[in-house]
Amino acid sequence: MPDPTPPPARAPITPDAAARERRIGWICAVLLLLVWASFHLVSRFVVRETLTPWDVAALRYGGAFLCVLPFLALRGLPRVPVARIPAALVFAGLGFPIMAYAGYRLAPAAHGATIMAAGLPAVTAILAALAGQGMPSRRRMLGIGTIIAGSLLLAVTTGGAWAGAWRGDLLFLAAVSSWAVYTLLVQRWRLPALDTTLAIGLTAAPVYLPVWWLFLPSGLAEASWAAILGQAAFQGAGAAIIAGVLFTRSVTALGPTVTTMIGAAVPGIVALVAWPLLGEALPPVGLLAVLLVSAGMLLGIGGSR
Repeated sequence: MPDPTPPPARAPITPDAAARERRIGWICAVLLLLVWASFHLVSRFVVRETLTPWDVAALRYGGAFLCVLPFLALRGLPRVPVARIPAALVFAGLGFPIMAYAGYRLAPAAHGATIMAAGLPAVTAILAALAGQGMPSRRRMLGIGTIIAGSLLLAVTTGGAWAGAWRGDLLFLAAVSSWAVYTLLVQRWRLPALDTTLAIGLTAAPVYLPVWWLFLPSGLAEASWAAILGQAAFQGAGAAIIAGVLFTRSVTALGPTVTTMIGAAVPGIVALVAWPLLGEALPPVGLLAVLLVSAGMLLGIGGSR
């Protein structure tokens, strides 16, 4: 028979504990910012070489799977309800990275950084409103409007410099929409950061790798071992495991709005670094668009409640 005893009530959170939680959240958010900026630059660089987007995804999932195994030996299976894992896998594990890598085959790094960093808070706010979580504040709406204006300006002023960039931009928007759904699921289900990331790392490789091996085009045979191992380490350990833990922990501590808007500096960082590193110079109006997007994000963070 089920135990009729109600579960014990949670102890109230003290002001000191709440302040500590927010400090942890901000530390995770700053570290996440560095990983995000590196993700855009590395992903754009590698898909311009011999590896296909499908190869990069395969290295991500294979590297993440290997990183998860020691945690399984130490902690056992991830402590996440089995019914919640498929949604996390589809939206965070598969949908976001695959569409992002495909987008970088067609559009420059500054486009991906701007659209994905800009689209995440905007799409998250829209989906939250549709899910009945309330409308954003007036200031936050102004921030979202500024973000959208900057993204449109970037697409209009620089799209002609890269053939097919608009198709990459649509893939970036689809990628960030997938991650926005995951963001709201993290908040609604209170998903634990490490266990959720481990669950995604454990399940993504068995689902994706057979499909990649049998059906998808690959340039892996032409790539150097240094490139293969480097991508497996960065995409698997860094972009998948470390970033997944940092993001989920930050959402738990700071909420989805602040976490998604913390990427205010990502477009500017990527645009400036991509210029000397990738040879992808933006015209003055393009740089203005990146600054406009970053200003909109900062405005949204300032209006968060």
